[in-house]
Amino acid sequence: MKLVKHIAGLGYGSRREVIALLRAGRVTDADGAVLGERDAIEHARIRLDGQALDVAPGFIAMLHKPVGYTCSTRDAGRLVHDLLPSRWRARNPQVSTVGRLDRETSGLLLLTDDGGLLHRIISPRAQVEKVYEAELAQDLRGDEATLFASGGLMLDGESTPLAPARLEALGPRSARLTVCEGRYHQVRRMFAAAGNHVVTLHRVAVGSLELRGLAPGQWRLLDADDVALIFGTRKP
Repeated sequence: MKLVKHIAGLGYGSRREVIALLRAGRVTDADGAVLGERDAIEHARIRLDGQALDVAPGFIAMLHKPVGYTCSTRDAGRLVHDLLPSRWRARNPQVSTVGRLDRETSGLLLLTDDGGLLHRIISPRAQVEKVYEAELAQDLRGDEATLFASGGLMLDGESTPLAPARLEALGPRSARLTVCEGRYHQVRRMFAAAGNHVVTLHRVAVGSLELRGLAPGQWRLLDADDVALIFGTRKP
């Protein structure tokens, strides 16, 4: 591992700035020995001003996205990256959301700097299910489950029908919907096609990974067992 490139890639500064940190003796190993530019050492043993570095490259995290935040790094207003460590904005590879939740949708949002993992999750071949709970403006008609499960529902402006989706009524105006695609505003457009309007929308699970124990705005790193839940290779 090239120490300068590694530390700079974690967002601690440009390569020139990281070299300055090293030459100032601020980068050490876990035992306090000063590290130089050419030293090779594993990530977990590096210290900057006595503190462990941020999470190593190749991580994935889950965030409880609140309403009012945008999955972007450039839009005006509040961004999901405002809820994360500030250095993550400067990491290389960059930290990206795994798919998107629109500004008015809350719930489980995944983020990673691992491009391969990101594409595995969003690939249509993976068939990773996303589970949403919706509050609706009008009572359910009663035929929505059949319509959504048909595999023939066409959304306005699209030329291919939606894959079958599962709907469970939770009340007269509330439902849980499980989809395996990620089309633009898909859940809202599905209910619109059924003559209804989504008032609130909340994602509660991706695969078998559920949003539990995180208050709005909080995040946590995922481990291998969590990733297995996303792909359904481990039971919750």
